[in-house]
Amino acid sequence: MSTRPWIVHDDLWTLIEPLLPPWPERSPGPRPVADRLCLQGILYVLHNDIAWQLLPLGFGSGQTCWRRLERWQQAGVFDRLHRILLAELNVAGALDWSRACVDGPHPCEKGGADTGPSPVDRRKTGSKHHLICDGRGTPLKVITTAANVNDVTQTLALVDGIPPVAGRPGRPRRRPDALLGDKGYDSNPNREELRKRRILPVISCKGAPNIKGLGKLRYVVEQTFALFHQFKRLAVRWERRTELHDAFVSLACGLICWRRLKKHRS
Repeated sequence: MSTRPWIVHDDLWTLIEPLLPPWPERSPGPRPVADRLCLQGILYVLHNDIAWQLLPLGFGSGQTCWRRLERWQQAGVFDRLHRILLAELNVAGALDWSRACVDGPHPCEKGGADTGPSPVDRRKTGSKHHLICDGRGTPLKVITTAANVNDVTQTLALVDGIPPVAGRPGRPRRRPDALLGDKGYDSNPNREELRKRRILPVISCKGAPNIKGLGKLRYVVEQTFALFHQFKRLAVRWERRTELHDAFVSLACGLICWRRLKKHRS
């Protein structure tokens, strides 16, 4: 990772710039801060987890960057960026559709909407991330819920939330061949629903030994969570509005995919 990961490289900017909503015809008054500088300010906050008002000079004010984040999230910029990069990875043969892994580690985020008492932190209010990734750890979908939401309740939402990924001959793909999960995802109704979707459930049963070799295949999802928490803004949630927190989550997904694509091409 660059020593200054908030710098927007030309190849990344080439992907993002066409997705940004156009500005209305310019009215008299100060010229708006350049979108690229605001994006760098947003990335600075994402990587360093500072208050918006403490954003250093050179990015535009914290309030300006916050408003730009809100505007771009409403326009669906970050979700579209994630989909484009997934398609690029699919073209490069860098996605493993033979299996997908799900997980939802212990909560570590703070207040805001979609929060609830944490079952592992003295019932402090918080929220948590639920993640599904491909067999190589590429994030496909992340859902933010209250900390007391059981992982098993989000299984089908994660599977159905995988966006259609183009880039290969035929219809865009959005279903893995198998879904791997630990005992927190043990549910016979969910297994039936997965089979209806032509997905093989490989999920350990409560009260029985773990499926042999499952941990060696599922380690990628824990690696992906480790990558997410390198973005310090995601390790501790400060946004009270879920849609703004989800903007950071989608942006982080896009950045992880972009780095994997660069590595694959190098």
